[in-house]
Amino acid sequence: MPTNYPTEFKVKAIRRYEKGESIKALSQELHVAQSTLYQWRNTYCSIQAPNRTYTPAEFDAISRRLQRLEHETQIIRLTGFLEKIPLQEKLAALEQIYNQTDGQYSVHELCSALCVARGTFYNHIFRRADKSKYEDEQARLSLKIKQIFDDSEQRFGAEKIRTILAQNGIHVSKNRVVSIMQELDLYSIRVDAKKLHKKRQQYAKENLVKREFSASCPNQIWASDITYFKVRGYWVYLCIILDLYSRKIVGWRVSRHMSTHLVTTTFKRAFQERGNPKNLTFHSDRGSQYISKTFAALLQQCNVKQSFSATARPLDNAVAETFFSTFKREEAYRRDYTSEQHFRRSTAEYIQFYNEVRPHQTLQYKTPQAFEDTYNSVLRKNGV
Repeated sequence: MPTNYPTEFKVKAIRRYEKGESIKALSQELHVAQSTLYQWRNTYCSIQAPNRTYTPAEFDAISRRLQRLEHETQIIRLTGFLEKIPLQEKLAALEQIYNQTDGQYSVHELCSALCVARGTFYNHIFRRADKSKYEDEQARLSLKIKQIFDDSEQRFGAEKIRTILAQNGIHVSKNRVVSIMQELDLYSIRVDAKKLHKKRQQYAKENLVKREFSASCPNQIWASDITYFKVRGYWVYLCIILDLYSRKIVGWRVSRHMSTHLVTTTFKRAFQERGNPKNLTFHSDRGSQYISKTFAALLQQCNVKQSFSATARPLDNAVAETFFSTFKREEAYRRDYTSEQHFRRSTAEYIQFYNEVRPHQTLQYKTPQAFEDTYNSVLRKNGV
């Protein structure tokens, strides 16, 4: 029968081997087979590394794992997927990890993982800091300009606003004021006051929905609105477009700016993804982004009718308002967002949940996606 040696005996034998005694000499002295001593060496012989000491068995396991990880990394490189990811998305992801892991990963490790040059990453970080500072300053200036413009009851133009800012110790050029006013769609009432009055009268009459929040088919009436949420000391804005037939969110976008660009890009993407629908009505409140010339021209170009809620009548756009209330209650108020990217990712996950998982009472407790699928299934069955 094989002899069962105590662990202490085995360890002492291997320590003598590590100090220079040969396996043959130990075998003769201890009356232990050389093959057995070699097995003990593989188990108890220590390999010194910078951080800790390993046994040969542990070291072999780590070597195998390292080889496997190298093969996996090589496979990822060979697929070419990393090259298909836009550089800005890589930089944003690396920045988030860099800021949240407190030095757990070095810049070299981060950049090597996604094949990004370290210099490019450092430039992104520095530019981002400068950009964030400029964005904060621009946001504060935009708020001041909007306040002065509203206090004048939309009478003051860029030069008068620049003068009032200077009187309050804020010195900026007229061109910068003009640029911000254009971004916010603020236009003073002067020689074209009569024209604008007629335009407002026209808008006031164009409530085509009239609180009838139903449709007979998808892409017949879309409702849209913008809400805001504070993340890490700054505001982010969420624009959504909702189909009144299925209550499905067919378009959404997050931005740091509540601008016409936010609305136009949200609509363009939704309009394209829904197949450029015909006979569509677009309903919203009378926010400056929705009544802007740019957005009106876009809808006209797409042959889309535009409908507006009455002034100070939030119930005229109740479906969109209800979605925002649900989103904040079920998602936003339950999170502690660390960045704009975190808010955007959370929004994407919730909208997918809302469209595909969450039952809707108005739809006989079907999900919006299931409700649309049923409609399309009936069309296919009828050969339409």
